[in-house]
Amino acid sequence: MPELSAGVGLRSERGPVLLSQMLATGLVALDSTIIATASTSIAKDLGHFQLLPWLFSVYLLAQAVAVPIYGRLADLLGRKNTLLFGIGLFLLGSILCGAAWSMPVLIGARVIQGLGAGAVLPVSMTITADLYTLQERAKVQGYLASVWAIASVVGPTLGGVFAQLGIWRWIFWINLPLGAIAVVMLWRSYHETKHPDAKREKIDYLGALLLSGGTTALLLGLLEGGSGWSWASATSIGIFLASAVLLAAFVYVELRIEHPIFSLAVLRRRVVAASTIASLMIGVVVLGLSTYVPIYAQNVLGFGALIAGLALAALTIGWPAAASQAGRIYLRWGFRVTSVIGALLVTFGAALMLMLGAHSSIWLVALFCFVVGAGMGFAAVPSLIAAQASAAWHERGVITGTNMFGRSMGSAIGVAIFGAIVNSRVTLNAAGVPEGAGLASAMHLVFAGVFIVSIVLFVAVLFLPGHRTAAAQTDASDADAAIPA
Repeated sequence: MPELSAGVGLRSERGPVLLSQMLATGLVALDSTIIATASTSIAKDLGHFQLLPWLFSVYLLAQAVAVPIYGRLADLLGRKNTLLFGIGLFLLGSILCGAAWSMPVLIGARVIQGLGAGAVLPVSMTITADLYTLQERAKVQGYLASVWAIASVVGPTLGGVFAQLGIWRWIFWINLPLGAIAVVMLWRSYHETKHPDAKREKIDYLGALLLSGGTTALLLGLLEGGSGWSWASATSIGIFLASAVLLAAFVYVELRIEHPIFSLAVLRRRVVAASTIASLMIGVVVLGLSTYVPIYAQNVLGFGALIAGLALAALTIGWPAAASQAGRIYLRWGFRVTSVIGALLVTFGAALMLMLGAHSSIWLVALFCFVVGAGMGFAAVPSLIAAQASAAWHERGVITGTNMFGRSMGSAIGVAIFGAIVNSRVTLNAAGVPEGAGLASAMHLVFAGVFIVSIVLFVAVLFLPGHRTAAAQTDASDADAAIPA
């Protein structure tokens, strides 16, 4: 475990490591905001609009399956090596995405990119949890939130510009210089030694295989059902049945294996279960809106990719703006109060989005997105840190990975469900672009789904600990105690 040093900030002894984490986080932050505004242009160039949700779903699915593996590897093999490998794989996927000549090839490259992204965010956050105390993390969160704030403006804007200029491939190639700098900074600045609690354990590859197979079948059934084949067809029934069997086998294996890829045991802790469910719902909301707000702005309201990107930017600006202040609130009022405030804002913003129609103002879209984003900033940060603070060093990677797994899986399943809704409602013109009143109706159903999910989020955060005292004691002593249920 690295030695702790005094001071919080980029000029402190830990500053170079913090900067490397900011750069690594920037990879995922930029990727999550830049592609959405260019998705329509990608579909026009490569065709197959109906496959568009797969660009997001396969990336998120690969990320979700990889997260618990990397969480385990980070505890076993060290944070640094795991993160460097993840960044390298992410950059390889970015190169292949930029060179893709068809939608299926692009989707395959997104799988590789997602496998790399599965390491970047959770391992970076685990390193941050190792280096900083609970009180310090409230300040560090401001630095990490600034990365998302910058990406929230730069990402959608660049995506819109690249789309309008017809050079959408640069949304992937732009990752290369940022990733290279992150690798150099991490290699030079972060030095870790083996922690006394670290243990050599086997990796549950069978669990990973069953999980990836079951969730892939589920996404395939959701995205192609009603469009590729009838919902009641033998193909559809067979795919969902196969998914159920594989996922049931996954649960069976995880409950009996000594070192599971996804520890169902940690979900017995109320704080971890509540945090994971909240993260799952946040994933559904953020990717649902990130995917379909630009499509709504361009294909329903009739704006260009750049304006659509700015509307989406409001969502991603609200998140880091709120996240930067969340630390102060949960240090004073506790994790539950902070998260409840966030969940209420998400629910309120989602309810407002139900008012949007075929002739709504783009400024209203941006305002409502900002409210939802602010709510997610207040809800996501304390729910994750509450779970981290309940864990000892040797399981912190697993706890962080479990939370990130929930968000990634929620995003993948959410995009798949919303994609199935949209594909069942829209008609494509000769250029392969959706048109007609069916798209406006489909967007309303997407917003209704986001509202329902926001209510589940609100219920989940009610089960977070009301005070931070127990978490702070656990964090300070690095013991195996958990926040009381």
